[in-house]
Formats: sequence, C-alpha cells, structure tokens
Amino acid sequence: MGVISLKVVIAGRTYPLNVSEEEQGKVLKAAEDINKAFDLLRTNYAVKDPQDLLAMSALQLLSKNQSSAKTETVTLPADYTSIENALAQLANDLEELN
Repeated sequence: MGVISLKVVIAGRTYPLNVSEEEQGKVLKAAEDINKAFDLLRTNYAVKDPQDLLAMSALQLLSKNQSSAKTETVTLPADYTSIENALAQLANDLEELN
C-alpha cells in the first residue's frame, strides 16, 4: 500500500500529514475523536485557551483508552496454552522435590 497526503483539521487548525493508506482511517477517526472531546470541553468548561483544551482532550482520550485496554483479555492459542500447562506442571514437580 502507498503513502497518501492527508489534511487533518484539529481544533480549527489544519495539519498536513503523510500516512499509509491502511492508517488513513485510524488517523481520521483520531482527529474526529479529538475534535469531539475539544468541543465538549469548550462547551462545558470556562477554559478559553485552545492549548489547554487540547491538553485536557488528550488526557481524557488517553485515560479512556488505557482503561479500555486494561479490560481486554488475551486468549492464548492452543499451542501456547499447552506450553503454559507444561510449565505449571514442571513448577509443581519442582516444589514437590524441595
């Protein structure tokens, strides 16, 4: 896939970017999320400085992202599960020897 030029508007300012075609959707979604958070904070709080609003938006979005990442569980493929079981059995056998 190739690289495309993209203009992203965040908080009323345009930022030219070069991204891969596969990243385009993620970048546009991120810009949309930032703008929504920015507008929500600007509406609900008396903060007028765009830099402060952007910092607050970044903090809000990243903390939300980190908490959702912690709740995700990873399922090991069957071959890893068998290795994990073998290691647990080995640990039990070593404990019995000591």
